[in-house]
Amino acid sequence: MSFKMSIISIQSHVAYGYVGNKAAVYPLQSMGHEVLPINTVQFSNHTGYKKWQGEIFTRDHIRNIIRGIEDIGADKDCQAILSGYMGSHEICSEVFEIVKKFKSKNENILYLCDPVIGNTSCYVKPEVLEFFKANLQADIITPNEFEAEILSGIKIKTTKDLKDIAEYFHDRGVKIVVITGLNLKELSESGLYIFMSDQVHTFVTRTVEYNFNTPPSGTGDLFSALFLGNYLSTKSAVQSLKRSVYFIDQVIKNTFTAKSRELKIISANYACIDETALPDAIEV
Repeated sequence: MSFKMSIISIQSHVAYGYVGNKAAVYPLQSMGHEVLPINTVQFSNHTGYKKWQGEIFTRDHIRNIIRGIEDIGADKDCQAILSGYMGSHEICSEVFEIVKKFKSKNENILYLCDPVIGNTSCYVKPEVLEFFKANLQADIITPNEFEAEILSGIKIKTTKDLKDIAEYFHDRGVKIVVITGLNLKELSESGLYIFMSDQVHTFVTRTVEYNFNTPPSGTGDLFSALFLGNYLSTKSAVQSLKRSVYFIDQVIKNTFTAKSRELKIISANYACIDETALPDAIEV
């Protein structure tokens, strides 16, 4: 049995809307990557609606799915693991055990962890926050501003603070640090900024900010998938940053134009990139 190189994506799933794996799988597939989605939860919709139905999956459930993948030999073709919302200490622990196991078979497997904790306040269990504080080990991490501050203990006011946070994570073995959703007053242009450090260089790039009545959920999930997918293709952190923002801007613009509460994930052609239209990435 033959398989193409694949990405295992472990995060939440919703029937309606686009967060978690619903935000990640289609863009990755459109870029030509095989995706093996493993769902940590399956809900009717995301919890921002204040009411939902569904099930939170157990550690055993995720472990059994991985065993089934191994039973047919599909694990041998894994080139990356992506994780997002996990929800409990036991799920966090299981994901990290999976990463450890896969890396023991192939040290070249990349692991991108989006340490989902919250936006302006923490909405995960305290045990999840404490797990990430103690065990955040990945090749690439993509926290938002709030998550980066909580996990590092450093308040972000300037680009120097961002470099200090990046150094904090690099010292713990993280190769690429990306921090999203930044309001940087020292930079003149309006909008939200994204910061990236690859241990050698640090860059910022800007995204357009729209005034939504209800901001859509899932932008972080989409960004993480885009960054990983593009990094696997280009092997360049700064090129991945620029391409990811290029597509994020398209999706957000289309979502705002449609006056939609849900991201218009399928409105972008992720296989087609106009290199001349990529945003600038400024070294800081």
